Amino acid sequence: MIRAARPGDAAQVAACARSAYARYIPLIGRKPAPMLADVPAQIAAGQVSVWDGDGGVLGYTVAFAHEDAWFLESIAVAPEAAGHGIGRALMQHFEDSGRARGFSRATLYTNAKMVENLAIYPHLGYEETARRVEGGFDRVWFAKAL
Repeated sequence: MIRAARPGDAAQVAACARSAYARYIPLIGRKPAPMLADVPAQIAAGQVSVWDGDGGVLGYTVAFAHEDAWFLESIAVAPEAAGHGIGRALMQHFEDSGRARGFSRATLYTNAKMVENLAIYPHLGYEETARRVEGGFDRVWFAKAL
């Protein structure tokens, strides 16, 4: 069910990002970064993996090499598909992909106002490594040994 995104998936990936991240707009005061992403360019660069379910794209990740780590730029699950293990499967796929590419470390960030993520990532073995404002977003960085 998880596969590399194809160019024809761009609209569904963007729709998934919009629906998954829309609830954060009032908290952050603007659209979160994944809602502003150039999805066709990310797909063309081979950075996007999707959970392809009966209803089309129900979740996705954007991941690539960044500095000395395998970096998760974004992960989302469509709200109607939440609670069925898709997010966990996508995280596992992200980590497995990093290992397969020879990385010994995974990194990611979340917005400081996405408080549930601040609890989820440590539960998955990630440790907070930094807090900084980037592009107007208050980000909390995490890392995990792969």
